[in-house]
Order: sequence, then structure tokens, then C-alpha cells
Amino acid sequence: MDYGIDGMITDAGSGGAGSSPKRIDCIIAENRRRNRAERGVVYDPEAGTGCAGERVAVGPKRVTLMKVEMVPVAMTRDREFGRIRGRNEWVRLRCRYDFEFWAVMCVRIKDKMSGSMVPFRLNAAQRRVTAVLEGERLAGKPIRMIMLKARQWGGSTLIQMYMAWIQCTQVTNWHSLVCAQVNKTAASIRGMYCDMLQNYPREFWEGEKAPALNRYQGQDLIREISERRCRITLGSSERQDSIRGADYAMAHLSEVAFWKDTAKSSPADFIRAVCGAIALGPLSVIVLESTANGVGNYFHTEWLRSEKGESDKRAVFVPWYEIEIYRCEVDDPEALWEDMDAYERDLWERGLTLERINWYHLKRREYPTHSQMMAEYPTTAQEAFSNTGTNVFDIGGVERLRMGCRPPLSVGEVVSAGGAATGPEALRGVRFSADPTGGLKVWEHPAAGECYVAAVDVGGLSVRSDWSVIAVMAVSGRRVVAQWRGHIDHDLLTWKAAALARYYNMALLVFESNSLESDLRYGGEVPDQGMYILHELNDYYHNIYYRPAIAGGSPRPGFHTNRSSKQMIITELVAAVRDGLYVERDSAACDELLVYRRRENGSYGARQGFHDDILMTRAIGLHVVREQGVSGCGASLSADPDLASFLRRRRVR
Repeated sequence: MDYGIDGMITDAGSGGAGSSPKRIDCIIAENRRRNRAERGVVYDPEAGTGCAGERVAVGPKRVTLMKVEMVPVAMTRDREFGRIRGRNEWVRLRCRYDFEFWAVMCVRIKDKMSGSMVPFRLNAAQRRVTAVLEGERLAGKPIRMIMLKARQWGGSTLIQMYMAWIQCTQVTNWHSLVCAQVNKTAASIRGMYCDMLQNYPREFWEGEKAPALNRYQGQDLIREISERRCRITLGSSERQDSIRGADYAMAHLSEVAFWKDTAKSSPADFIRAVCGAIALGPLSVIVLESTANGVGNYFHTEWLRSEKGESDKRAVFVPWYEIEIYRCEVDDPEALWEDMDAYERDLWERGLTLERINWYHLKRREYPTHSQMMAEYPTTAQEAFSNTGTNVFDIGGVERLRMGCRPPLSVGEVVSAGGAATGPEALRGVRFSADPTGGLKVWEHPAAGECYVAAVDVGGLSVRSDWSVIAVMAVSGRRVVAQWRGHIDHDLLTWKAAALARYYNMALLVFESNSLESDLRYGGEVPDQGMYILHELNDYYHNIYYRPAIAGGSPRPGFHTNRSSKQMIITELVAAVRDGLYVERDSAACDELLVYRRRENGSYGARQGFHDDILMTRAIGLHVVREQGVSGCGASLSADPDLASFLRRRRVR
């Protein structure tokens, strides 16, 4: 039997059926060890055992204590420390320095099982997050966190009580904002404050009056903690104007992934405005927390930035197996092992006990698909994002695709010998010209004998419109080798695309023709003027894709995207991304895949404020390569047998 890190059995996770008595004995022995390790974690917030921060032991002889307490080192440096004789004085002083002690001594929360008010004793997941918060506070840093939550472990409760601790014990005139998707959710979070203050032990409150949360100047959405002059403002992402510009030192922004992104307001702009007003000083707090809601939204992109260390926030994820209640005793370890699938065997390899895996194994039966189970109880952050929301593309497949992305080999433009931008002269003597300000990225220059497809998505003309994109793909290996992106007049785009296709061995040139067929500039008053551009181009560039004729009509140039054809090419792209059937080079394409979603009416499109221009060139290009194959470089790939008689071909020499 081979053992990996921390004694994990490395060959027990194989997917093969059956298990020898020796293997089961080893699994059971290893499981006992893991359970002992879990039970061996001692946590006693009153004694200070297992709590965050640097601590020192203080015995009964030092103060009127019943037992040894591990107190924060900073507490022993307080001038009041040596003068304390009474128990209440001791508790009040320790509460100023010890959040976990304050939580269990002064805070009562509603127990979800019994409904009664019980001391707030942190669970394992809450302790791990507290260690991060305290690490930042004790270092004198601004506290900044983005937290991805699993279900039912008290993440919102922890953040709200941590901010309450700062307001009740650390500072006065320290105002906070509680903002959720809707006011009702934010009110529920603020309700924790009310319950906490109503049940606060009077003998431990540092003030003459009993603690209370009062209306501030008669305003229902703003409350003030009596004697602390600390205000708590209630808000929602749907009513942003009411909470802009206020004096906040702390912000708890809840369920951010579900905040609506509209043309008039976006989570990014609102959060930037709120957080920008909070000073970068000690005890300032900004926490964004949410369950996952798909990919591509503000919460997801900010999570990715934080994971990479590019954000000011610490990324914290709590998986389901860190939540203490998610375990179930195992009556027959061998039967469970035999019934575990590859995913559950992998959980064992991660170091989970059989009791936790058994809970997961039984819980899965409640869900029709495993993806639904993973959405509710994610094992990894990637799993949480992948199985929620309306995203079309598998996030794991996208990230695997991203591994092939790299900076371009060259940047510039393709230019003609005479410098012409339109007409047949634009296709004579085409060459690549390096230019750091150019719109063309090249990962591979054309190779002799290689066949290429150039797909064009026609965008708008202004900087706020969709981009025009020309993507060149090598047929062998289905590799993206070049891409041009910019805003340009459609006649200039048409000839530029042809010049780029000519540079790449007379590539098959495929236009997404919707914009050209309905463009107001070219076709609004004179029908088919956009199509005239392509017909004119065909006089000088013969390898243009024509879609087959319908009902006896003539073939028309370009790929026309409608509801049916879009469904087809997106479905093909989904499979290509999932199965790794093409090689991507541009990370911006992966970004677009992550923000592409399925709308409520069944249609597809990018999320509000994002684009899908690069994505569409991949979908169209891969469709053409897949469906029609390649009959030879520089030859038309159209499946229409009558195309030759329709096209007027003139080779450019």
C-alpha cells in the first residue's frame, strides 16, 4: 500500500471495482486516523484555546480566574491589565481584544435547529475566516475580503458580528453599510444587530445606558448604536442613489453575484463608488460575500482577480466539507467504498473521512443531477461557479482552453504593395507590417501547405458599438493563428479581411453577413448594398464562403445568423470547448466565453456590458471547418455544387 501526503492512500482512489480485505483494512485504519485528527482540534473560546492570533497564558493567580486563559498578547500590554480585580472588568477588557471571546460571552444568535437563542460559538468554517480577518486587523491593515459561500455555515452572521464587535468595543463614530440585493435581505442581516443588542449582557456593556439600536434622526434605514454613535445604514443594490456619498468606514455587501447589471447601473460602478469613499486605514472593513451565480458577472470577475492577487481583497472559499454538521456515520465501510464513484473516491484522496463522504453520497440522491448537487454543496470554488447561473460554457473547459493562450508573436497590420485600402490594389503584394499600435495579433505566420479559414464578425462603427473581428484559424489542429479587432467602416473591413485571408494562403473567407445585409448605412434605403460589397469583392477574391440557395434562389455570400443557425453553431462551440477540440490563443476569447449566457427566452448573448464578437468568429469558423472539410488550400469549401457556375472568379496575380 502506497501512502501520499499526510498518509493518504494513493492507490485506494482508483476507479476499479472491488476491494481486497487488505485494502479495506488500510482504508478503515486511515479513516480512524482522520477522525482522530478532526476530534483532536480543541476549541474553547472562553479559555482562548484554538483561537486566532498570538496568545499568552494567564493563570488564576494573576486575576480572579477559575482556570488558565489564553489571552491575546496585545491585551497584556493594556494599562488596565495589571489593575483588574473583578470578573466583569476582566471580561470587558478581554472583549476589546478578543473577538471570539466577545462572541461567546456577549452575543446570542438563533439556533436553526431548536429556535432558541444560544451563545455565538464559532464553527470551524467561521474560525478559519476569522483568522483571516484578525490577521489583517492585527497587522494594522485595512480589512478587505471577497468570500464565496457554501450554504448554511453562517458566513453573513460572522461578518456582521465582526463589524458589530468593532463598533461595540473598538471605536466610536465608526459607521457601516449593510447592502444586499434587496432591502428585505439587508434588513434580515441588520436584524442580527437588534437581536445581539437586545440580548447583550448588561454587566459587560461599556456604557451607562442599556445597549440598543435606535433610529437615527427618525430615519428607518439608518440606525445608531446607543452611546457608541456608530450608525448602521441599510441599503439594496436596487436603490443605489439612497446610500451613495455617505460617511462609511465599513461595508458588508451581501449576495453580490445576484446584483442586477443594467444599462443605468452596474455592480462594478456602485461598489467602486461605495468602497472608494472608505479610507485605507486600520479597522476599515470591506467584505463582498455571495453564493455563486454563474460566471462573467462582477462577483466572479472580482473573485478571479483576488485569486490571482490582482485585487485588494483576500479570496476566501468555504467548501461543504468544512461545515461540521455535514457528516453521517458509516455502518459498513466496505459497502460504502464499493458504492462510491470516481468523484467520491477523489474526495477520499482530498483527505475527507468516510463519514463526510457518506453524507455527500446520501445527499446526492436528493438531486436529479450531480451538477445540481455541486451547485448547492461545492467542493471547490470552480465547481461553485461552474454549476450555477445561466452560463453556457463549462468553466473548467474554458480554463483548460485558457492554458493555450499566450502573447502574440507579432502585432501590426497586413498592407498592400501600393498601400491601397480598398479595391483590387488592396490585394496586390500583401505582406505583414509590424506596428505596436496595429489591430492585428499574429500567433503564427502562414505556413506553406497549410489551409486556413478566416471568419469575420461585422461590428459597428462607434467606440461603444460591437467590435468587428477577423479571426484566422489553421485547419490542421484547429488553431487560432491570427486576429484583427477594431472599429472600421464596413467597406474597409471587407477589403481588410480579404487582404488578411490572401496573406494566409488564400484562406476561405467567411463573413457573418447579418450586419451587411441589414446595415442602415449600406442597405437601409438601397436593398442589398451590403451584399453588393461582397459580390464586388468576389470579382477579385475567389475564395468566399456562399451559403446554399434556398427555394430555388441564388446562393448568397456569408453565414447568416438566425435563431436556428445560432443555436447550431453555439452548440458545436460548447462541445469544442468542453472536449478541447480547438486551440485558443487569445485570453479575451476565454473571457467572452465566461460571460456568455442563456437568456430566459432561450436565446443566447453576452451579459450586459460585455461583448461576444470574438466568440462568434470561433463559432462560425469551427462550424465551417467541421461541417464542410477542406478540399485544398485556396479552393472554395462551399457544399453547393452549383456554386462554380454562379461565381465570377478572377484570381489576383
